[in-house]
Amino acid sequence: MSDCILFAKRNDMAKKKEKEMEADFSAEERLKEAAIKVFTQKGYAATRTRDIAKEAGLNLALLNYYFRSKEKLFEIIMMEKLQQLFEIIIPLANDPSTSLDKKLTAIASEYIDMLSVNENLPLFILHEIRSNPERFVSKMQVTKIFSDSVMIKQIRERRSDINPIHFVINILGMVVFPFIAKPILFSSGQVDDKAFGVLINERKKLIPLWVKAILKAK
Repeated sequence: MSDCILFAKRNDMAKKKEKEMEADFSAEERLKEAAIKVFTQKGYAATRTRDIAKEAGLNLALLNYYFRSKEKLFEIIMMEKLQQLFEIIIPLANDPSTSLDKKLTAIASEYIDMLSVNENLPLFILHEIRSNPERFVSKMQVTKIFSDSVMIKQIRERRSDINPIHFVINILGMVVFPFIAKPILFSSGQVDDKAFGVLINERKKLIPLWVKAILKAK
């Protein structure tokens, strides 16, 4: 067999393998996206694996092949979403080179941008916190934020008379709750998609101002 023919066959095999990997990735991601949608709509308990497969437009056998069970799929999605959440705040909270004011601005902006494209994330977070708080704490290194972070030390320096956890809760609440309340706002007719986007972007500037005002309040 000539070198040219051998090279061509190897090249064809490599392309075939690459296409198979792309198909595997596409199917896996479609199942994840479908699971997020169905879990959010029906809740974890009422969701069946066949509901997820149907939403993804794929065979139920593929879901079992990739994830083995509804529980395993939910856990994988949950951990990915939690990592998205804490991969933002941990580096910002532990950056010794930025002031507290800059941290507040960065956290508000980064989280709002992230949640704007992951609006179901808060619901997944709430489910995990309520169902398995110990795993939540251990997996996401929550202690690094709530007791050991540079940001906590900076808050203590600013207001030594108040537990700094109050400020962390306020920041997260101001960022996260509007996304949880979005269905209510829409149903009440107060906002539509465009108006909600405007409100959320305004909060990038307002949240740091509100937290700074709280820090100064006596």
